[in-house]
Amino acid sequence: MEYEVIIGMETHVELDTQSKMFCACSARFFGVEPNTNVCPVCLGMPGALPVINKRAVEFAIMVGLALNCKIARHTFWERKSYWYPDLPKGYQISQYQYPLAYDGWIEVDVRDLSTGNWSEESTRKRIRIRRAHLEEDTGKLIHVGDKSYVDYNRSGVPLLEIVTEPDIRSADEAYAYLSALQQLVRYLGVSTGDMEKGAMRCEPNMSLRPKGSRELGVKVEIKNLNSLRAVRDAIAYEIRRQTALLARGEAIQQVTLGWDEARGITVVQREKESAHDYRYFPEPDLPPLEVSDAWLDELRARVPELALSRQDRYRRDYGLSAYDAVQLTSDRAVAEWFEQVVACAADRETSAERVRMRAKAAANWIQTEVFRLMKAHNLALSDIAALRVQPAQLAQLIRLVEDQTINLNTAKQVFEEMFESGADPSRIIEARGLAQVSDEGALRAVVAQVVEAHPSQVQQYLSGQEKVFGFLVGQAMKATKGKGNAQVINRLLREALEGQRARQ
Repeated sequence: MEYEVIIGMETHVELDTQSKMFCACSARFFGVEPNTNVCPVCLGMPGALPVINKRAVEFAIMVGLALNCKIARHTFWERKSYWYPDLPKGYQISQYQYPLAYDGWIEVDVRDLSTGNWSEESTRKRIRIRRAHLEEDTGKLIHVGDKSYVDYNRSGVPLLEIVTEPDIRSADEAYAYLSALQQLVRYLGVSTGDMEKGAMRCEPNMSLRPKGSRELGVKVEIKNLNSLRAVRDAIAYEIRRQTALLARGEAIQQVTLGWDEARGITVVQREKESAHDYRYFPEPDLPPLEVSDAWLDELRARVPELALSRQDRYRRDYGLSAYDAVQLTSDRAVAEWFEQVVACAADRETSAERVRMRAKAAANWIQTEVFRLMKAHNLALSDIAALRVQPAQLAQLIRLVEDQTINLNTAKQVFEEMFESGADPSRIIEARGLAQVSDEGALRAVVAQVVEAHPSQVQQYLSGQEKVFGFLVGQAMKATKGKGNAQVINRLLREALEGQRARQ
């Protein structure tokens, strides 16, 4: 029997605020001495009262808006019974009945970047968002031998839980969804989305059912996956495991699983709890949360243009390929740097066709030379705004190539110096005497010398060996120290060779 997988995702995103969700302790816990960012509130001391972090609420609403959610104008906090040692007060402050954001959706690009087979056709899928609600994070358990220790620095950090409907149908779609969500929170600037550091943790809920059936199978949950690859690998393994069990006539147990990265298998952690096990009831120490029209409008204005929208615009306005558009929107800082280059390369007299041409040139420069040099200097894509070379300078370099002041090979040499020094390209060209030679008289003399110096290659060309033409062009470029106008050299060389053919 053939089965299909039904997957819903629960993702916890740590919000990048300065302080914790309900107290003034620092929320910056990574690499900090254990149990130093703590106070009576996040340690659950009797009589300590929580206070809502406004910035965390704003970040959560911005995520909800970006996920096309409805925003609850009135909601309240609830206590969720929590009997594990990483939350010392024995409960978690969360939202259950009335989440802050609900009934949304996100479009994800489900094409596989690794194949290199890029189609220009749409490969997007809409995944519905059931809810996104705020809560506080737990502490961290550290197991050493037969002892366990607790670090409460993370306890109380603002956490946004985002839950999808069961719309995902493969491990690759799960990967695409999580990638899109990570990109979204980074575009908004509300979270680092760094899974390796625990800033984003994913828990797929999945089941198998006979293909064509509408009844859901027994659900299992895979807890706290900490990388995109782990999400894809764990789901793929669990599909294989459950398929084999069902093929043998065995039942699937509703359990919570962990992922053993080293062995590449899932392992049972505990039986799955139900919502009633948490015994939710209203939090008596916090007031209800009211979201006004004015506040919502202010936050909506702070939501930037997101990646998929930018991709559509780049393809429509600049004629970029799907691949180029995805690469340039992979990080918000890169997209904004690219757009600054395009804006600086244009002026009031620039035609739409020339704007598109310069945009394509900017896309090529960024994906090749800019990314190459950033990688060589161990810089992340998000560091692009801090480069010495400015967008306006790259735009100037693009125009210098366009008007044939320098050729492309020389431009790459100039750009390396721009990257290191931040100097303007025109100043580098002038200082080093790199301006392109386009004078036909001078280049005609160079071509004549090349033809005279390489008679055997000339004869090969005249006998039909077209590939030797590239060699002769290279010799002419070498004679001009790379400064010769390649287009002019190609034309003059072709004329000289065909002239010899006519004389034979």
